[in-house]
Amino acid sequence: MIEVRHGGRRRIDRVLDPAFLHGLQGLPLDELRSRRDDAAQEETDLSYLRRLLQGRMDLVRAELRHRGGEPGTTVDELPTILGVGVVAAAHGSGRFQTVNPSRTGEHRRAAEALAGDPQLSDVTSLDDRALDAALTSYREEEASVSDRRHQVQLVMDTCNAEIGRRYREGDASVDGLLAAERAHPGTARGVRP
Repeated sequence: MIEVRHGGRRRIDRVLDPAFLHGLQGLPLDELRSRRDDAAQEETDLSYLRRLLQGRMDLVRAELRHRGGEPGTTVDELPTILGVGVVAAAHGSGRFQTVNPSRTGEHRRAAEALAGDPQLSDVTSLDDRALDAALTSYREEEASVSDRRHQVQLVMDTCNAEIGRRYREGDASVDGLLAAERAHPGTARGVRP
């Protein structure tokens, strides 16, 4: 389960700390964007971990189906299982992600450790009880990750709403953002408002 530690140093601890959103209206626009970007990176990392867990659940389910009499093998299904979501459009929040996962190795190790078999390289070698236990662990962790991801999305939405308010009310402008980028190339965070 993903725990959030009050006063913790991890990005998720900071993003989900109530103080992260306190006083947004008084923050400089750059700091507000930086907080939004931190939340966006955390959301991307959680989405990646969630997809890893879903892939592992798909592998276990495939093995259980084949043991139950469905023709074929889990190995036959690997291209389909591993390819789901790679080319297809994102589902769920419908958010366009502008960053890549930042902790891929850490997330892979966490997903692999859940099943008790760090490699989970051969689901056919596990007995039915071990497969059921792995599936239960993956489901519980996926639910926890989904919950945290939703909480992070609410933080992003709050930051984006404040940025949008500033543009609507004239407290910020695209011209100002472009001028900052021209003055200090690479310091403005693109032309996203």
